Amino acid sequence: MRFIIALLLLTTLTYALPFSLVKHEASKGTGPTLFVIGGIHGNEPGSYFAASILTQYYTITKGNLWVIPNLNHKSIMMNSRGVNGDMNRKFADIDIHDMDYPIVDELKKIITDPQVDLILNLHDGHGFYRKEYKNTIFNPGAWGQTCVIDQGLLDCDHQYKDLNKIALAVSRGLNNGLIQDHHIFDIRNTNTRFDDEAMKHSLTFFAINHNKPAFAIETSKNLPTLEEKVFYQLRAIEGYMQYMGITYERPFDLTADKLKEIIKINGNVTINNNINLNLENLRTALSFVPLKSEGNDFNFTHPLGGMMQNGGKYNLYIGNQIVSSLSPSIHLSGRCSENINIEIDGKEEKLDFAKEYLITTDVRIINKSLTRANIIGFTREGKTDESNLHVMLKDFDTKYAIDKDAKTYRVEFYRDNDFCGMTLIHFN
Repeated sequence: MRFIIALLLLTTLTYALPFSLVKHEASKGTGPTLFVIGGIHGNEPGSYFAASILTQYYTITKGNLWVIPNLNHKSIMMNSRGVNGDMNRKFADIDIHDMDYPIVDELKKIITDPQVDLILNLHDGHGFYRKEYKNTIFNPGAWGQTCVIDQGLLDCDHQYKDLNKIALAVSRGLNNGLIQDHHIFDIRNTNTRFDDEAMKHSLTFFAINHNKPAFAIETSKNLPTLEEKVFYQLRAIEGYMQYMGITYERPFDLTADKLKEIIKINGNVTINNNINLNLENLRTALSFVPLKSEGNDFNFTHPLGGMMQNGGKYNLYIGNQIVSSLSPSIHLSGRCSENINIEIDGKEEKLDFAKEYLITTDVRIINKSLTRANIIGFTREGKTDESNLHVMLKDFDTKYAIDKDAKTYRVEFYRDNDFCGMTLIHFN
């Protein structure tokens, strides 16, 4: 199953900061708007994978859905609650020199946007909340499997002012369709203003103090699989959308098994607009990848895609998992001639960089320019330019394949020894 991210006519995507804001709007200016935030804590993958699936697969047919899938992106990649401290304790006050200040400041602006009607902050919490103590997992101090509210009612007149009533309705809906009986949801009212000093600094308390109904969804960290966490997160979000009258379509049945498949879809990354890598079956390490010494631009199709340098390597992430590690071969960026075609199984077409071509039998780079082609994993004695040669799968040294099945290889192009583009050839 190949991943394609489709942004519909009424969907906008912006990247103003290290997080992305995706807007699926069917009724802008008229219908209710739900704002969903994933990844405020980087070690809670149920939250950010659920939010990313909302951005990729849900179509809103009535109302509006705003989603941040990767709020604390660096912490997500490092699987840390917060590399700069707990971001969810910085909304009452934050030092302007705090590394999280730009993110928190921008998020406050979105929360208080007049179009936003209700806010959900997604989390994975410890244990399973119970009103009476049973053991260290099931007890009143646990956060897992709860709809969290800071108080029962907003202090103003608002369409969604009765936070307790809404959380109760959503919890009841969730409890009709549990994977296991002990996954039951309940309401946890922190009574923040009077009983919880730490929560006074939280995102949801900031929201309600600005007359915005806000809830936290906490799935349990003690659930055995990521797909179960995502299952309950999405069911809860759908419950809030139903309460608000927001209607939607999704192209899959909402089951843990189906979510397990979807979570594995990594998409692609384009590097410097001249290299494209399919992350679905990529080897865990690639060597001699032609990159610039600095200022490399990585664009991922997956909302949770990211890159972090570790020493001389470039680690590619989806969420908190390293998909592949690139060891670079540093080259200046040159300009290739456009007079290059590719012949696939006897059929000729214009060659485009940052593209993957499917080959059944053989391939030939048709090059009538001064650009030199280097087919990685293929050698022909006496040839430094591997253009204009028929090449088959059996001609390759499989250790140079970029995929685990050893069927995909790089074709790199150079002009005066400067790298200027790459394409992939994949043998069926």
